[in-house]
Amino acid sequence: MSTNAPTGTTGSTVPAYAAPAADAPLERTTIQRRAVREHDVLIEVKYAGICHSDIHQARNGWGEGIFPMVPGHEIAGVVTEIGPGVTRFAVGDRVGVGCMVDSCRECDNCKAGLQQYCTGGGAVMTYNGVGRDGEPTYGGYSTHIVVDEEFTVRIPDGLSLDAAAPLLCAGITTYSPLRQWNAGPGKKVAVVGLGGLGHMAVKFAAAMGAEVTVLSQSLKKMDDGLRLGAQHYHATSDDSTFEVLAGTFDLIVSTVSAPLPLDRFLALLKADGAMVNVGAPEEPVSLNLFSLIMGRKSLAGSAIGGIPETQEMLDFCAEHGLGAEIEVIRADQVNEAYERVLASDVRYRFVIDTATI
Repeated sequence: MSTNAPTGTTGSTVPAYAAPAADAPLERTTIQRRAVREHDVLIEVKYAGICHSDIHQARNGWGEGIFPMVPGHEIAGVVTEIGPGVTRFAVGDRVGVGCMVDSCRECDNCKAGLQQYCTGGGAVMTYNGVGRDGEPTYGGYSTHIVVDEEFTVRIPDGLSLDAAAPLLCAGITTYSPLRQWNAGPGKKVAVVGLGGLGHMAVKFAAAMGAEVTVLSQSLKKMDDGLRLGAQHYHATSDDSTFEVLAGTFDLIVSTVSAPLPLDRFLALLKADGAMVNVGAPEEPVSLNLFSLIMGRKSLAGSAIGGIPETQEMLDFCAEHGLGAEIEVIRADQVNEAYERVLASDVRYRFVIDTATI
């Protein structure tokens, strides 16, 4: 077992990076991890991805947070201890943890493997949440985490842990709607934004056989978009884009966290097309309902995926040789990384080497 890993009946303190208050810089600290319970696995975190939602929550962009806050829900590591009732994992297994660590497990959605949409009190988030034991949850910017085996997934041997970490949020968040809305051969799919989420959406849609177009503010990332699998790339700052592409797409996946002129984008859909939002702006958005009525179009949202679909996504990535495009950083670079994310200065996901915490 690694140094400082939880032991005994009360758990242990482990190093972590936390935001002590809203808008405060993250700093090194220690947190308490619970002892391993009957169905828990203790994971030595190897890599933790930085998601834009980490910044939203650490800065109270989505409402009042729970502080001190240890962000991180893109977690890749190795099992170092298992509870006596664990049947799915063994010590030494390569595993991942995503955006949730528990749910009621009894509602219809949970029973259907859609734990992210739990109606029995809601899913317990990996951080900035409260567990069913009443204790706050702390995320992956730490050396260890204890998670129930039901909310732990296996990382296939074909995936490196650093490139796999962002798949636990950015990956499943884009894979799920592409599967739900049947992206594949004969379908024209547009991805709005080529960032941490968007670059994975492009990879997945291309691997599924769809014809992929990137819609980005400018053409500065066009070479990357085409390299990642897109056939077309257009700048939304050019008004002619919306004229040329009117009525083109079966599916639009918006990955951006800024409000969009929805009516303009909905006009790009074919009849019966759908625009699915996985990016979550902090501000409300509006639209003219005729943008939906004229063409029987749909405006939808999608949040991560359930545990079965997350495992399916990881297996799909291993089969197709897919992983996130990453820049590995030291833990003491996290505050700089946050500012670079906000400036769109990353291609395409920061990943913390947690050995540096």
